Amino acid sequence: MPDTRARALALWEHFATTRAEGALTVAVAPDSRLCPPGWCGIVRLDGTTLATAPTTGQANLLRAALAGVEAAEHTSPRALKAALPITGALGPATLAYLTETDFHPVPASDATRLPAESAAAEALLRKAGPEEAEESGLAGLSIPLFTLTEGSEAIAAAGYEVLPGNVAHLSVLTAPTHRGRGLAKRSPPPP
Repeated sequence: MPDTRARALALWEHFATTRAEGALTVAVAPDSRLCPPGWCGIVRLDGTTLATAPTTGQANLLRAALAGVEAAEHTSPRALKAALPITGALGPATLAYLTETDFHPVPASDATRLPAESAAAEALLRKAGPEEAEESGLAGLSIPLFTLTEGSEAIAAAGYEVLPGNVAHLSVLTAPTHRGRGLAKRSPPPP
């Protein structure tokens, strides 16, 4: 099995619809799923930056901007604003990658499976607000969510989406009023 970094890079190459070549790759990829349609997208993984733009002109601007900043700043909107006409930004996001041996699911006796479109799950997304709900990734899931509840209220939820290359994207959201209690990493109480 390829190492975790290689698998993660292969996944991002799949979404970018292009391969990373060296430390910096900027490609014209109008169908890239690194970002919303019409946007430029940038992913930095270890020493590799993979960026896409919908047009040749935008790719040239992006390439020049990325070449003009330190590699560690490639995903910083603040660092790129001086060289690019940025009108909006999503991120940056910090992601973690686990191997099968690193990931240890814990059966949670207090977790309840609810349909993603259940009233309780939808109420949790509303409480978090549109930006956090979107960022969590829970809103687009069609599989049941694993939720923690107090009464009939979902106070935290987790779900996953299966991606290419035998990869799962985990999504977690805790209601704003219940954060700081470790609910997103909760395991069942000891016997």
